[in-house]
Order: sequence, then C-alpha cells, then structure tokens
Amino acid sequence: MKQLIITTYLVLSGIAAFAQQEKKYIHQGNEWYKQRKYAEAEASYRNSVEKAKSSIAGNFNLGDALYKQKKFDNAAQKFTEIAASSGNKQVRAQAYHNLGNSLLEAKKLEESIEAYKKSLLNNPKDDQTRYNLAYAQEKLKQQQQQDKNDKNKDKDKKNQDKNKDQRNKDQKDQDKQDQKDQDKKDKDKQDQDKKDQDQKDQQGQQPQPNQLSKEDAERMLEALKNEEKNTQDKLKNKKAKGVKGRIVKDW
Repeated sequence: MKQLIITTYLVLSGIAAFAQQEKKYIHQGNEWYKQRKYAEAEASYRNSVEKAKSSIAGNFNLGDALYKQKKFDNAAQKFTEIAASSGNKQVRAQAYHNLGNSLLEAKKLEESIEAYKKSLLNNPKDDQTRYNLAYAQEKLKQQQQQDKNDKNKDKDKKNQDKNKDQRNKDQKDQDKQDQKDQDKKDKDKQDQDKKDQDQKDQQGQQPQPNQLSKEDAERMLEALKNEEKNTQDKLKNKKAKGVKGRIVKDW
C-alpha cells in the first residue's frame, strides 16, 4: 500500500513586506516550530496575525502549527481562508495541499481529494501533491469497499435475524399446538376415567345378571331349608299313614 507523504508547506520567508513586529513574531514562531514546540509556535504566529491580519506568512504558518498539533478542523479552516483570499497561484497550491492533508487526517477523504486536485490545478508539477492524491483515492476506494462489505454483512445479519425470528415463531406455534393437543388428550383421558368410574360405581350398586347379592342368597338358602323341612315332614306323615301290616292271628 502506498504511504502518505505528510508534507506541509511552511512559509519561512516573507512574501510581502510587513511590519517589523510582525516579522519578529513570525521569526520567533519559526524557531519554536523547528524545535517541534508547536503550541508555542502557534502562539507566536497568532501574535503576528494580530499585528497584520492579512499576513500570508503569519496565517499560513499558523495553519501549519495547528496541523502539527492534530487540530485538523482548525487547520483546514485556516488553509481554506488562505486559498480563497490569495491571488498567488503558488500560495494557493500550497494552501490546497495543506488543506488536503488536514482533511485526509480528519478522515474526510472525498473532500481531501478535491483539495489535492485544486492544488494540482495551481501547480501541476507538484509530485508530492499528486502522490497524496493517489493515496487518498486508494483510501477512498478501500473505504467504499469496506462500507459495501459492512452493508452486506448487515443485510445478511438482518436476514439471519429475520429467519431466526421466524423459526422462533414457528417453534412457539408448534409448542402451543403440542400443548393444545396434550391438553385435549388429558381432558379426554379424564373424561374416560370419570365415565369408567361412574360405570363401576353403578355396577357396584346394581347386581349384574346371574349374580346374587348376599341378601338374596341367604333368602334362597332359607327357602331351600324350609322346602326340605316340609318334604321331610311329608315323608314322615306318609310313613305313619302307610299300608297296614298283615295281622297274623294266633288262634
């Protein structure tokens, strides 16, 4: 992958005449900048701008000091103002280059590409700007592909969630139907058990055909005894009144 060439332009020499005090602050800011003390450099450049608000050197170097402190939005605003106000093509080219770097660091790829293109319009021979433009375009392509992949993943996940929800719904419906069938079976069994118990209770209360109750059996036994007694009595009576025996005279 191509590596970004982080190069920002710093105006070290005067572009136009400015007051002695303004020069002093810019010179002091440049010294801080060389020592990588960018906050101190920013303060000095701001002082120079207060003395001469239209100072290209003061404003340009202030934007660069902001960039070095990763204050990319503030730096981008400063370079945009310079590019819009300067009539010098070289200054505009450098301002747009730095603007492109600021926007790129802020992850604003499409805007950074436009800034690099504007820089090249003002200075077509700037290879660093051309390189950074290619880098930003490649990053944008990767981002778009990643966004597409993420979108597809989100779509797949939504479909999976939808299918999962449908499966859960189907399972709940099936569970509900199974429970309903089981409840019906339980009720049918309870009804059958109750019916069987009622029949059993009814059979216990009413003797079945060819089956005598204890009381009926005792009455029939008593009747048989009485009938047998009557028969014995009749036999006895008959014996007593039977044919007279032959009388043998002994004369």
